Amino acid sequence: MRRRRVSGSLDPKTSSSPAIETRVDNSGLIEARVGNLVEDLKGTSFDAQRDATFELRLLAKQSMENRIVIANCGAISLLVDLLRSTDKGVQENAVTALLNLSIYVENKTAITAANAIEPLIQVLETGSTEAKENSAATLFSLSVIEDNKVLIGRSGAIGPLVDLLGNGTPRGRKDAAAALFSLSIFHENRRPIVQAGAIKYLVELMDPAAGLIEKAVAVLANLSTIPEGKTAIGQEGGIPGLVEAVELGSARGKEHAAVALLQLCTSSDRYCRLVQREGAVPPLVVLSQYGTPRAQKKAESLLRVLSK
Repeated sequence: MRRRRVSGSLDPKTSSSPAIETRVDNSGLIEARVGNLVEDLKGTSFDAQRDATFELRLLAKQSMENRIVIANCGAISLLVDLLRSTDKGVQENAVTALLNLSIYVENKTAITAANAIEPLIQVLETGSTEAKENSAATLFSLSVIEDNKVLIGRSGAIGPLVDLLGNGTPRGRKDAAAALFSLSIFHENRRPIVQAGAIKYLVELMDPAAGLIEKAVAVLANLSTIPEGKTAIGQEGGIPGLVEAVELGSARGKEHAAVALLQLCTSSDRYCRLVQREGAVPPLVVLSQYGTPRAQKKAESLLRVLSK
């Protein structure tokens, strides 16, 4: 019989795992380092602030533990203050650090409590390209909290987000679409999104070349529930793109497209004729049989409306 090796320590109560010791040591080192970086944030040197915010954005990206440590060391309110920095590098690093910190749910509340919404919108309006993108992404991250959907919408974020949706880089458009989708879940935000001109851009983003069909159709589905949204989708020529999404989109994209078309057709015979003219019936039949459960129900309902 093979003998089991005996540990070099005879008393397991007095021994500690090297892995645990290493983790404790690393945690202490990180806390000490973050504490020093926080002190640099408080200074007046742009160079020191730029270096500190850059290191914090990297640390916040690396692990959940780092996000907790950084928040506990009091960095969030200082980073929010630096969103107003006149140094573009400091501002860009600060908004990116906040984006990475917001991945941790409790930090979303802390960032909001530090009055970050308005300066984030300011960055969205005037920051560098990367800062605008990361500001939109941060607003999306914060909007996961239901109360923040209201706060962000009422604070003036919708106009700048729509501007980024129409004129941003591909990544900026993606971040703006995600934020607008989240905000449009709250009914009060839908009319301002339509009034800001979002539907024109969302229709453009249904072009497969844009790579954002699912996100665009998801926002359109929410906006199609209000009269202004229905009218704008028709005026901007959105019906062909929605029919194409029913046929060729992802499972979720097909579902959203069916929702939007049902909203349009339920209230308008003219839209019914346009949808039929675009050849929607065959893909709707397929969707009614093979789509997600919700898509099947919406497709069946739409087929009934079209058959009247």
